[in-house]
Amino acid sequence: MKIDGKALRPIWLDSDLNVVKIIDQRRLPHEFVIADLETVDDVIAAIKEMYVRGAPLIGVTAAYGVYLAALNSPVKTVGNNYLIEECKRLKAARPTAVNLAWAVNKVLSEVLTLNNASKKISMARKEAEKIAEAEAENCRKIGEHGLSLIHEISRKKQGDTVNLLTHCNAGWLACIEYGTATAPIYAAFNNGIDIHVWVDETRPLNQGARLTAWELGKHGVKHTVITDNAGGHLMQHGMVDMVIVGTDRTTFTGDVANKIGTYLKALAARDNNIPFYVALPSSTFDWKIKDGIKEIPIEERDPDEIRYVQGLDRGTIRSVLISPKESPAANFAFDVTPARLVTGFITERGVCKASEKDILGLFPEKKVSI
Repeated sequence: MKIDGKALRPIWLDSDLNVVKIIDQRRLPHEFVIADLETVDDVIAAIKEMYVRGAPLIGVTAAYGVYLAALNSPVKTVGNNYLIEECKRLKAARPTAVNLAWAVNKVLSEVLTLNNASKKISMARKEAEKIAEAEAENCRKIGEHGLSLIHEISRKKQGDTVNLLTHCNAGWLACIEYGTATAPIYAAFNNGIDIHVWVDETRPLNQGARLTAWELGKHGVKHTVITDNAGGHLMQHGMVDMVIVGTDRTTFTGDVANKIGTYLKALAARDNNIPFYVALPSSTFDWKIKDGIKEIPIEERDPDEIRYVQGLDRGTIRSVLISPKESPAANFAFDVTPARLVTGFITERGVCKASEKDILGLFPEKKVSI
């Protein structure tokens, strides 16, 4: 994507191929900071502390973590046992996004087939880069398939503005290019469709207000930031034509884990007969879990993310306490939207219903592993 005319991705290797560069998303939108990841510990910290976030980007970052593990091996042979243990640490960085373990396992499985240290290092880098390019291409295709849905709404409205509502940040900052939920939005905008996006602030870390709004603004897409609880009101008054969100893990039966608050949007959309779509690459499907509510692990993060809010104060980014200091807080990072509330999935292979039959219809090769 382009920021102020410059092509940019949220992660890349430096020219010497020994440092992973990332955009520190904690600082956006007020400061643009590039951070260096040089070790596995750096990668784990970046994932845990949300320098990087979003299922596809977490996966790619972890894949580069395997590369850094091989590159920085304490023994020249880059031993398999060492790599396996480092990969276990990487996979434990965050529990909910399935892309993390998927990407780590994908790189590791290729590296373990080799005996030569230099070949292991080279293979890890190539596999990480391959995953990054594949995720970017998947998001481009998601945009193409989602475009037809927005185009149909525009046709029915005879060219009037199509109002979309999204939650959290499922843009290119959460992926590599295009985004998942934002890919159809960018495709529609680039094809001249008149669109406007309602951007949930997405408490507690305000990833909508901070990141999605920043992205859309840089691309020139009309948008308005709203409080998380305003979505239902807008739907009741005919001000939303379609809801589109991303996901961190989705079962092969159609249950969707996404940023906390997504479930409430799905309920409001169902009550107001508004289509609720989830955009995701196939790497975000969990082909082993059937019941999302019972089986998807829900991350509980530091309660201080709720107690404090971050913002710009006279040129300086500050955190401010907003609740009584003595009051306890519970910080559930995700919720699960059951398949019955999802109109459909937008994937790199097309649009399907949120059912096991239709999902496996798009990905028949996965029937073998289930």
